[in-house]
Amino acid sequence: MTLLGPYLIPHDPLAVDMGKRLQTADATHWLGTDHFGRDVLARLVAGAKITLGLTLVAISAALLIGVPLGLLSGYVGGVVDAAVMRVVDALVAFPDFIIAISIAGILGPDVTHVVIAIVLVKWIGYARVVRGTVMTEKGKAYVLAARVAGTPGVKTIFRHLLPQALPEVLVLAALDMGKIILMISALSYLGLGAQPPMPEWGAMLNDAKMMFQTHPVLMIYPGVAIFLVVLGCNLLGDGLRDRLDARGEW
Repeated sequence: MTLLGPYLIPHDPLAVDMGKRLQTADATHWLGTDHFGRDVLARLVAGAKITLGLTLVAISAALLIGVPLGLLSGYVGGVVDAAVMRVVDALVAFPDFIIAISIAGILGPDVTHVVIAIVLVKWIGYARVVRGTVMTEKGKAYVLAARVAGTPGVKTIFRHLLPQALPEVLVLAALDMGKIILMISALSYLGLGAQPPMPEWGAMLNDAKMMFQTHPVLMIYPGVAIFLVVLGCNLLGDGLRDRLDARGEW
């Protein structure tokens, strides 16, 4: 629906038509219109691209930070490991959402700032998982044999240790997708993320909260969309965990 929706739904998600405000579902507007006369289904589909796009950007950035740091920390050890782990321990002491909302509040309301805030709290999990795997694997015979054979450390890390960590990283990323969608939507609902008229799901919830008693469907539709996508991400994570037999630290 996210990929094909814009081609199937002829309505502009940003087009305001006060003459059609708060219409019920009909053949033209399948889910009705909001208080500005905008098509709700068109905004849900456009919001899916925004919400899922931001989620993928945040996960990719967190992976690019957390995985290399975890590999480096676990393989090198010593001062490097101690420095990385002290930063991780300091951030783990607080809930993810509290840190994210603090960073987003300091930076100001904007979707870019929300992504930055989420990345700064989500790289920790990947660094911890990868470091744990590397610490376990680097003492095994095949890694010791590679060292004895004179294999460069970088080659050992990427040829032998990274593949061992990838299953757990993939499972954690799939599970994190649902969490990040909830964080993005929650921050937008609080006014720290997407700003009107951007059709992001959390922003749609915030935009419709004043009419919850009179027109509850305006909040129900984006709420159901968030629920279904988060459920799908969690099921995907569980399926990957069963298929890959990954045992992470989450």
